[in-house]
Amino acid sequence: MDGGRGPAEQAGAEQAPRELHTWEVRVSGIVQGVNYRYFTQQEARARGVAGWVRNEPDGGVLAVIQHSESGVLSDLVVRMKHGPPHAAVDDCTIAPLSSAQRFRGFEIRR
Repeated sequence: MDGGRGPAEQAGAEQAPRELHTWEVRVSGIVQGVNYRYFTQQEARARGVAGWVRNEPDGGVLAVIQHSESGVLSDLVVRMKHGPPHAAVDDCTIAPLSSAQRFRGFEIRR
């Protein structure tokens, strides 16, 4: 027996919306003028991560990344710590956000 749950209930459980993890990632170092934002966008899209990335006035980069699996976000952050060939990442800090906003796609913000 399946514990009393019928096929409709089981299917409904599979379709329930998943919790989204949203992280703010701040990156410092040589990350502007080296295609870092484009690199981050490509890496995010390859993993199905939603959110955005932009340059900051202090010379760093800020990204907000969102996915239902924290492991996918962790994988993206590992790539962000390396960056594209001409980047030199000095520091990368991550802070979880309690965002109700759901992002669609991944964009470069100006």
